[in-house]
Amino acid sequence: MSDKVYTDYFYNSEDFDKNHEMGYKDLHIPEGVEAQPLIVPPVLEPDKQENNDVWYTIESQEGDFQFLPGKKTHTWGYNFPVLGKTMVLTRGQHVHVTLKNSLPELTTYHWHGMELQGPGNDGACHSPVYPGEEKHIDFTVKQPAALTWLHAHPCPSTAMQVWMGLAMGVVITDANEAKLPIPKTYGKDEFPIILQDRIFHEDNQFDYKADYNAMGIFGDTPIINGVVRPYVDVTTQKVRLLFLGGSNRREWRLHFSDDLVMTQIAGDDSFLEHPVKLTKVLIGPGERQQVVVDFSNYKEGDVVNLYTDDFKLVEFRIHSYEKDDSVIPDTLFKPYDPVVNPNSPIPHVTMDNHNMINGKLFSMERIDMKQELMNAEYWDVTNTNDKVNGMLHPFHTHGAHFLVVSRNGKEPYPNERGVYKDTIEVAPQETVRIKVYFQNTGVFMYHCHIIEHEDAGMMAQIQIVDPKEPDKKYHLMDMETLTKAFAEERGVPEDEVFCPGMDVEGMAVKGEDHSLDALSSATHH
Repeated sequence: MSDKVYTDYFYNSEDFDKNHEMGYKDLHIPEGVEAQPLIVPPVLEPDKQENNDVWYTIESQEGDFQFLPGKKTHTWGYNFPVLGKTMVLTRGQHVHVTLKNSLPELTTYHWHGMELQGPGNDGACHSPVYPGEEKHIDFTVKQPAALTWLHAHPCPSTAMQVWMGLAMGVVITDANEAKLPIPKTYGKDEFPIILQDRIFHEDNQFDYKADYNAMGIFGDTPIINGVVRPYVDVTTQKVRLLFLGGSNRREWRLHFSDDLVMTQIAGDDSFLEHPVKLTKVLIGPGERQQVVVDFSNYKEGDVVNLYTDDFKLVEFRIHSYEKDDSVIPDTLFKPYDPVVNPNSPIPHVTMDNHNMINGKLFSMERIDMKQELMNAEYWDVTNTNDKVNGMLHPFHTHGAHFLVVSRNGKEPYPNERGVYKDTIEVAPQETVRIKVYFQNTGVFMYHCHIIEHEDAGMMAQIQIVDPKEPDKKYHLMDMETLTKAFAEERGVPEDEVFCPGMDVEGMAVKGEDHSLDALSSATHH
């Protein structure tokens, strides 16, 4: 492994979310909150297992959770009051899942980072499960070890349902990971770190409608795995942290006290080909990064803090541990790098203002692009925001991974080389070239993962075509049907349904839009 240590976030600081007047909120710890152990989400036990087949039930449910002193907060979660239990799958398994909706309104189950058929199994806008109903899906895990995740994705109420708590980790393991000399004992030397922020109102309750901002909602209270002020008891010399950017809007700029070096070993959908040493890492909405931290220079009783900017997020309390001389290999993973046909056209995807892809608002029944199954293509993804008022937009593809080829024609950042990604931060006036490869047919979405942006219309759809069935049609949900369902479930007239972003098909937004007209020249064509 190279001894080089990268000491910056790679991105330009002027593009950070904190440097724009778009609803940014500084973090704080509410009065009276005491330090608590980090919650390690329990592993979701299967309903049954037979040979290579495994069955699970994932239930979306209401609950109440003690975030702050005083009254519990009303929440939504998966098999748990908030967030969910961690689902652990093994490459090659055939997985059967019952999706059970015990919420008062429709929801969907999107497998972010997993490569499943769409639109049904992928679980985005076209696959609603209505209150009191169940849906059954099955799939075979065909991708390498990674931290993926499950979250609600009902158009256009994704942001509100995730804000209520509908997100959980889905860990994929494989034979390659098993042989690597890295920490992998869940809850002892391996910890998921789900990074979120929220705003608490009267009696410690969430009020998404009051907080809505079309530019993306910033919370002012950090919540890590459901804990506001967490600490971790470190009982091993080396610890593996699985970071997940679970916020609707906030970027997390992470570093340790003493500039402790992190060795990044994995990104969104795979291990890195080669590990990268760094002292700072930026995690955008939807992104995942895995690092190994070595606490060998500390002694029992020391405390090492994880920060975002200058705000302390997590205390790592050092206890006695056995010496660990294991060495992270120079090569962790060999990504498949398919050849692109030089005659293939290069689609140009633009993210415009805060609510459009290629100058268009999202439409549920419109196919914006097509690509052939198993045929790799380059895509050029451009953020058209101007450099003065613009922001980083995290670009996400459903149903496929990609390799980062270049940024404005130059080399990708060190920690995005040789790793499968599904979410990539794109700076204002920047074009990122990615190599995209779909292994499943269907209709999939691609969008900005600032969740209010996708709800507002910064989302489009691609159909992956099997040459053997070039004319295959898919049933796509329409906005009118969803609107009627939300109205019936909430007991209000259709024109009073609060789903910010419903203007994507000509329906009125119920909420304040704090957008800036100067964001993108593309909006003034």
